[in-house]
Amino acid sequence: MSRANTGTSSKGDAPLPLAEDGETCPLCRGAGFVHPVLDSGKADYGRAVPCSCSRGDLRRKKSEFLERYSNLGALKQLTFDNLSPKGRTANAASQEHFTRICQAAKAFADNPEGWLVFSGAGGSGKTHLACAVANRRLGSGEPVFYIGAADLLDHLRSAFSPASDITYDELFEQVKNAPLLVLDDLATGSATAWAKEKLEQLLNHRFNARMATVITTDAPAEKMDERMRGRLADNEFCQVWTIDQRSPLEHQYGLELELLQGMAFDNFDRERLELPLEQRQNLRQAFNLAQGFARSPEGWLIFQGINGCGKTHLAAAIANHRRAQGEALFFVVVPDLLDHLRSSFSPDSKMPYDKFFEKIREIPLLILDDFGEQSATPWAQEKLYQLINYRYNARLPMVITTCLSLDEIETRISSRMVDPKISLVFNIIAPDYRGNVKPVRQAKRYRLGHSNYPRPED
Repeated sequence: MSRANTGTSSKGDAPLPLAEDGETCPLCRGAGFVHPVLDSGKADYGRAVPCSCSRGDLRRKKSEFLERYSNLGALKQLTFDNLSPKGRTANAASQEHFTRICQAAKAFADNPEGWLVFSGAGGSGKTHLACAVANRRLGSGEPVFYIGAADLLDHLRSAFSPASDITYDELFEQVKNAPLLVLDDLATGSATAWAKEKLEQLLNHRFNARMATVITTDAPAEKMDERMRGRLADNEFCQVWTIDQRSPLEHQYGLELELLQGMAFDNFDRERLELPLEQRQNLRQAFNLAQGFARSPEGWLIFQGINGCGKTHLAAAIANHRRAQGEALFFVVVPDLLDHLRSSFSPDSKMPYDKFFEKIREIPLLILDDFGEQSATPWAQEKLYQLINYRYNARLPMVITTCLSLDEIETRISSRMVDPKISLVFNIIAPDYRGNVKPVRQAKRYRLGHSNYPRPED
């Protein structure tokens, strides 16, 4: 009988010292393995087992691998913790229904079996629900793969190219056999015959193999094709939840979430005494800029900074202040805005695409939150450019928050954002206030010059 040396002395009476970051492990001396200890107290040099330091490294590598495999990217921030349990409507019955949907999603995340389908208009919260399920599984160390239906089809088409890093068959097999697949924004309308065939192959495989799948769609079940309706009719295998399907502009100002409604200048912590002086001064300056813009919205105010630095709070505070003055405005997270636009193409949409896009373009104050977190498809880039270019030429007020530097934003858009005749760009350098996380990336920093417009630092 032998026992592995896992970090205690041979007598087991005192722990050996653990290696500090950057130091060599005192157990294995950097080898990554140790020899087990026999009952006699002597080392068994004929065998080797992983050292405790390497087991921790393996866990870290597994976590990093699962995160890369998940394909969630920026959507990793969409969790149950920041999901409003009552949804995005003020209607009491709808709130109660959404609460039941949240409970069903959490139960599925704890034990994913069968299909979980969320149907609702763009911006109703279905993507957040689906990603919350994915992130809970990921947090438990379980594999999950997320992909938008349109992106999947784009990837499959590009896989036919000789320059592709992955073959068509490899990619399709990866998606078909993912332990848990989250298929976002499944469209049932104007898809090509090839696209319909690929999606049908995918869904048929996973249905017949009884593989756990989360699907979001803007189409009600009765509008889907016969084969899909037949699958969803299997109540023992499929859960289908319909979320409130009102048009997005029927929601009051786009600020339905309780968290956003509570974001005001009065409860913004602009002091944060635990921060260094430079960061406190920077945060106070951002606060003053936002407050000044809220009093008289002119031009564009663009806040850059990492997640959690306070830029969304300041943008929502501006919106809530202007709402209190009775001004028409629209606050929207950019990925949700693109969902709204896509869903407006549906024959069932209460507001056609042209009418909806016109209202967004011309609304007196538009606030775009989380710019850059959207899927960077050519269609999405073009819609955002059209929107921003229109408001640039019309000189309509706008607030934008982003985690990106201007160098990371498409040139046609960033060149308008940096124009000092209309735009003021300010980088918030405070860390994440939710967890005091050190920033891993800061956007290119801008200061205010004497002209009250930003200029690049030397």
